[in-house]
Amino acid sequence: MRRPVALRLQAALGTLALAAAAGVVLTMPEAAAAAGGATGYATQNGGTTGGAGGQTVRATTGTAIHQALCGRASSSTPITIEVEGTINHGNTSKVSGDSCSTAADKIELKQVSNITIVGVGSGAVFDQLGIHIRESSNIVIQNVTVRNVKKSGSPTSNGGDAIGMESDVRNVWVDHSTLEASGGESEGYDGLFDMKDNTQYVTLSYSVLRNSGRGGLIGSSESDRSNGYVTFHHNLYENIDSRTPLLRGGIAHVYNNHYKSLNESGINSRAGAKAKVDNNYFEDSKDVLGTFYTDQAGTWQVSGNIFDNVTWSEPGEDNNPAGPNPQSNTTVSIPYSYSLDDASCVPSVVSATAGANKGLKVSDGSCTPQSPDPTDPTDPDPTDPGPTDPTDPDPTDPPSGTNLSVGAGADGSSKASGTSYGNVRDGDLGTYWSPAGTTGSISVKWSSATTVAKINIREAAGSEGTIGSYRVVDHETGAVLASGSGAGVIGFSPVSLEKITFEITGASGTPKIAEFETYAG
Repeated sequence: MRRPVALRLQAALGTLALAAAAGVVLTMPEAAAAAGGATGYATQNGGTTGGAGGQTVRATTGTAIHQALCGRASSSTPITIEVEGTINHGNTSKVSGDSCSTAADKIELKQVSNITIVGVGSGAVFDQLGIHIRESSNIVIQNVTVRNVKKSGSPTSNGGDAIGMESDVRNVWVDHSTLEASGGESEGYDGLFDMKDNTQYVTLSYSVLRNSGRGGLIGSSESDRSNGYVTFHHNLYENIDSRTPLLRGGIAHVYNNHYKSLNESGINSRAGAKAKVDNNYFEDSKDVLGTFYTDQAGTWQVSGNIFDNVTWSEPGEDNNPAGPNPQSNTTVSIPYSYSLDDASCVPSVVSATAGANKGLKVSDGSCTPQSPDPTDPTDPDPTDPGPTDPTDPDPTDPPSGTNLSVGAGADGSSKASGTSYGNVRDGDLGTYWSPAGTTGSISVKWSSATTVAKINIREAAGSEGTIGSYRVVDHETGAVLASGSGAGVIGFSPVSLEKITFEITGASGTPKIAEFETYAG
C-alpha cells in the first residue's frame, strides 16, 4: 500500500470576498485575452488562443461562468471569462442553453471551443470544485487556484480531479495556476491534472502542483494510448506521492520543472510512452524517472537534469527505475522552438514565476524572470512554422509510384460496427473504415521510418464528399503536415516517419474511407 502524502496543506487562502452579488456577469467594453501566448505542444495543431478576439465578461460565481458559456451565440463563439472570488458548490448551478452543457457539481466545459478562463483582481479560487473539459478544443485556463477537489467524502466534484480532460479534447493551455489537494486517495482525492480518452496538444506551464497523492496522468489505462503531445515546463511539483506525470503511450516533453519531495515515484513512462526530460531539478525525492507498477515499459530521453538527494529502488518485475545514472533509451523529436534554463537555476526561476497570483512572469532561458510577453496571442507564434502548405495537386489525379500503405499496418480511433482499420490499406475499394461518429482518425504505420510526401484519401462509393475538414499529422512528433477540407490527394514536404494519421475534424455524415494511400513523391 502506498503511504499517504507526508505533509498536509495548511489553510493559506482565506475565503475571498465576492466582487458582486452571486450570478452577476459584467460585460466589458473591449475584448481581452490571456497574457502572453501558448507554449509547447499547445502551439501545434493550429495553436491555442482560447477566447481571444471575442467578448470579455466578468464572473464571481460558478453559475455566472456557466451563464457566460450559455449566453454565447454558439458553442464556438470566442469568449474570455474573467473570474474573481471563490467558486464553490454553493454558488455553482447548472445552466441550460443551446451553446452549453453544464453541471452543478463542477465547472463544465463540454462540447465547446474558444474559451479563456482567467483569474483577475484579488484572485480566482475554485474551492472543492473541479474544472472538467470534455469533447472541447482551444481552451485557455490562466491564473487560477483549484484546491481540495474530492472523489469521495463530501462534497465530491469532477471525479476528484482538479483539472480533468477526456473524450476528444484538443489544444488546452493551463498556465500560472495552482492545483493542490490535502492528501491522497485514502483522504478522498485523485489527480491534479488528468488527461484521457484521446486528449492531445496540451501544455501545463508555470504552475504549482502540491500536497497530493497523484500529480496527474496521461491515459486512464494501459490500453488508453490515444493521448499525448503534452508539454510540462517551469512547474513546481511538491509533496506528491506519484504521477508527475504517469504517461501511458504518447509523447510528453518535460523541461525546466522543479520536483521536490516526490515520495514514491515521479515521471512514470509506461505502455510504450516516450518522455523527453530536459534540464529539470529533482530534489529530496525517490524514483523520479522510470517505468513503475507495470511490466509494460515506456522510454525516455534525458539531458541536463540535476538529481539532488534522489534515491532509487532496485529494478524488479514491475519496476524499472532510470537511475541511479539515468541514460536515454529513445529519441524524441520536438516540433516547436523553446528556450532552456540551466537546471541549476530552475528552483529559483520556478519559485519566482510558477503559480497563481505571481504576476504571470516567465523565463526566456536566461535564468531571470521576465514580464509576460505582450504579444497578442491571436497573432501566429513566430517560432511555430505551422502546417506545411499543401502542394495543391489535382485531387482527382491519383499519384504515381508505389502505394506504401499496402502491406503496412493501420489503427485509429473508435471504428463503426462492421468496419476495419485494415480496410484502408488492402487495395480494395469495396471495403472501408468508418469512425464511430462523424469525426475520428485513421493511421497507417510501418515498422521502420518511411518517407512520405503525398497521401490519397479515397471515399467509398456513395459517400463521396462526406469528409469536411481534416488534418494530416506526424503521429510521432504531433506536427501537422497539412490541413484543409475534402478527400483526395494531399501533398506536403517529404517527411520520414513511422506513423501518419489522417484526422477527420468535420464531416456532413459518417465518413467511409475505402483507401488511405501513401506515396514517397
